[in-house]
Amino acid sequence: MKKLLLLIPILFLLINCSDDDKTPENEPVIPEDNFIRASDMSFLPLIESENTTYFNSSNQAENALTTLKNAGCNTIRIRLWKNPIDNQSSFNQVKTFAQRVKQAGMKVWLTVHYSDTWADPGTQNTPVEWESLSFTDLKNEVVNYTETIMTEIQPDIIQIGNEINSGFMWPSGHLINNENQCLELLSAATTAVRAKSQTTKIMLHYAGIGSGAAWFFNKMSSINYDYIGVSYYPIWHGKNLSELESTINSLGQTHNKKVIVAETSYPFTLGWNDWTNNVVGLEDQIIPAYPATPEGQKNYLLAVKNIIKQTESGIGFAYWGGEWVAFRGDESPNGSPWENQALWDFDNKVLPAIAVFNQD
Repeated sequence: MKKLLLLIPILFLLINCSDDDKTPENEPVIPEDNFIRASDMSFLPLIESENTTYFNSSNQAENALTTLKNAGCNTIRIRLWKNPIDNQSSFNQVKTFAQRVKQAGMKVWLTVHYSDTWADPGTQNTPVEWESLSFTDLKNEVVNYTETIMTEIQPDIIQIGNEINSGFMWPSGHLINNENQCLELLSAATTAVRAKSQTTKIMLHYAGIGSGAAWFFNKMSSINYDYIGVSYYPIWHGKNLSELESTINSLGQTHNKKVIVAETSYPFTLGWNDWTNNVVGLEDQIIPAYPATPEGQKNYLLAVKNIIKQTESGIGFAYWGGEWVAFRGDESPNGSPWENQALWDFDNKVLPAIAVFNQD
């Protein structure tokens, strides 16, 4: 009996320690995985709000995030706009979506456009709220906004700007016309990130490969960042995959950074499923070795993944527009220009390319 009484406190301590070690269900443990297998799913909240159903490979209705996670996707890329007119990609929507991603056991890669709408090489509009600010006040707003993002959303990866080939927040942050100001704004944003997190990785993102990418990242030598991001689409950036490989090698070695293909996609058909013109729809827009078929799409993405993995500097990829099916019906004039490059087919059933997210 005395031995039993002595054992009771010990057992009590062991039980308490065991309970303390448990991870709450809303804080999933994400295993360390150095290779980023990501999908940009920014349209998902909008598409779900219009009652679209996605199906897995068994043709069962399934949350698209679950399908991706089960396939091996470990990171979800989400765009953030400052004050969008229709609330899509707004701060509150993105914050809620990011929480879902974390609860699903995947990392959050936030691409902050520093704009109210699409930012890309041809358009980098300053948020309307900031348009009339002095440069000093603009920098202060960038710092405050970035710190708020870090505090409230806490991304694993944060992309400062989107496809900022000629800078961002034009005209103040134009890389050609106002290079010093552009670099000051980038520096202000990255400093704000570092002030709030020592673990979040910072990415700078250029659309394209080759000499243009080399020029851009040479300009970025004074910025404190971690990852080089490049977009690669055959329709815009050439059909030579060996140039993609050489770009990754060159950028990584020159700047001592890890390199990510931050955006890529490929058609599984040249057909369409709504009345919105598609971006890719012609044979001469694709790589002949990879026809516009489900297997061709899969083999293209596998080739890109394998190229990245065999380089010393490549650390991952993100598939863009995988969720952007023709969700508004085949008669809608406001559908998707990307449904033939989605990762779900015209019946919203997941395509074979989903297998490329596995760890092999």
